[in-house]
Amino acid sequence: MAAGLKRMLAVGLLAVCGPSWAAQKVNLDYHVQLLPQSDQAEVRLTLARGSAVRSLDFDLGDGSRYSDFKADGQWQLTPGQQARGAWRPTADTASLSYRVRISHGRKSGTFETRMTPTWALLRGDDLVPSARLDQQDGVELVARLEVELPSGWKSIETPWPRIGKQRFRIDNPSRLFDRPTGWMLAGKLGSLRTRLGETEVTVASPRGQGMRRMDVLTLLTFVWPQVQAVVPRHPAKLLIVGAGDPLWRGAQSGHDSIYLHSRPPLVSERGSSPLLRELMQVLARVNDRDRSDWISEGLTEYYAIELLRRAGGMSDERYQALNERLARDSKGVTTLRGEQLSPATVAKAVVLLQELDREIRLKTRNKRSLDDVLQGAMRLETVDTKEFVQLSENVLDGSSTVLDTRLLQ
Repeated sequence: MAAGLKRMLAVGLLAVCGPSWAAQKVNLDYHVQLLPQSDQAEVRLTLARGSAVRSLDFDLGDGSRYSDFKADGQWQLTPGQQARGAWRPTADTASLSYRVRISHGRKSGTFETRMTPTWALLRGDDLVPSARLDQQDGVELVARLEVELPSGWKSIETPWPRIGKQRFRIDNPSRLFDRPTGWMLAGKLGSLRTRLGETEVTVASPRGQGMRRMDVLTLLTFVWPQVQAVVPRHPAKLLIVGAGDPLWRGAQSGHDSIYLHSRPPLVSERGSSPLLRELMQVLARVNDRDRSDWISEGLTEYYAIELLRRAGGMSDERYQALNERLARDSKGVTTLRGEQLSPATVAKAVVLLQELDREIRLKTRNKRSLDDVLQGAMRLETVDTKEFVQLSENVLDGSSTVLDTRLLQ
């Protein structure tokens, strides 16, 4: 049979069979109405075809933040310290609605998330809690978020692509259940935007909160070439939000987003940068397991220092002084294994990683470095201490003297 005829038959067969192979797209719409008078948001999930989903089983934490559930179909709430809510939608268009409290305090008297009469700083992870999705075969949920703002509030910022004034497309290829995770900020805002490489960067804060937006953009612009050299993958969008007291004086990453308190310096006198540390958390996404927190915590702190040094933001003398202090601070640490690491343990992890980087550069005649180990860890879904040692020895093409230590046992 002639090659041209074969191609024509193949194309015809695809045209006939193609639609049956393609996933059936079903819309999943999230509608969020912010209610500052009650410190709540009303959330509504709407499935265009409820029969596409057998069930959604939500993890509600201790259950104290969620209330007023209403569902088309079956809704079963299991209270307790590990509260769960199971929704089995009706066959046609089906909705689940509830209310969630926004402001969330810490024991220190500060807030992780907060709603005021003029703005709200919140996490999408709280608006729509994580859930186990059981859906029909051959179905793809197409998720979108729409936010309804109170009167007088001007805008909303999220880490997701904007498809309308207050509408966003939610698409996370690594998850079956697409939900609007990451930091969000709404209200009367001040925002600055720029493009760094392939990434659209937005720095936003409520007006009058003392957020140094231009400083943040300047530091990111300064180090971005070094970031691109270390981390091969970059998000299409990066959102950085911040506010002042009584919010928590720290920094925390979320999906393609970072929260920064507006008061602390972007680079401390100790030479570390909370912004760069959380940036590495967002971009590298190294997930450890089996009491191996030292890997992700150590790598992010190591690169928060290293990116600044490579960009020319730290002299050799300052870098040496920083390393000496890290060694002093971590002198009494005998193991890196565990959860919830102390600052001294993180410092010890950084010292170990610096030694490993020197060992790799020396043995490979400067052809490879810790960057290669990081990129190997990024390709794994999770990594433990044994796998990290294996990655390092693959880069070294031999055993590591640095990693043969009681610290990792």
